[in-house]
Amino acid sequence: MVQSINTKVDLTIDATAFTGLTDYGKVMIGDKGFEFFNSRDVRKFIQIPWEEVDQVIVSVMLGGKWIPRYAIKTKRNGTYTFSSKKPKDVLRAIRVYVDPANMTRSISFFDVIKSAFQNMFRKKKK
Repeated sequence: MVQSINTKVDLTIDATAFTGLTDYGKVMIGDKGFEFFNSRDVRKFIQIPWEEVDQVIVSVMLGGKWIPRYAIKTKRNGTYTFSSKKPKDVLRAIRVYVDPANMTRSISFFDVIKSAFQNMFRKKKK
C-alpha cells in the first residue's frame, strides 16, 4: 500500500492522469503536495510535493466555462497532465499552496494557428 505524503487532505476527487495511456483514479490535494492514485493498480501513483511544483498550466475553453485539463510542471521531473470532475474546485485548492502568479493559461488552438501564419508571412532579416 502507498503511503500518502499529506497529513491533512483538502480535496479528493475522481480524475484522469494522461501519462502515456490514460489512468483513472483519484486526485488528492493536501498540505504537503498533489497526489494521484490509480483506482486499479496501487503501484501506479504520482506524488508531487508543493516545493517541487514550478508552474500550473490550465487549458481554458469557452471563456472559462469549461476547463478540460490542467498540467503541473515540476522543477526536475517534467510535466504531468490531469483532468478531473470539478477542475475549478481542484484549481482553487491548488491556489492555496501554489502562488497564483505561477498558474498560467495555455494557448488555444487558434493562437497556435495565428502565430504560425504570422511566422510564415513575416519578412526574413538578413
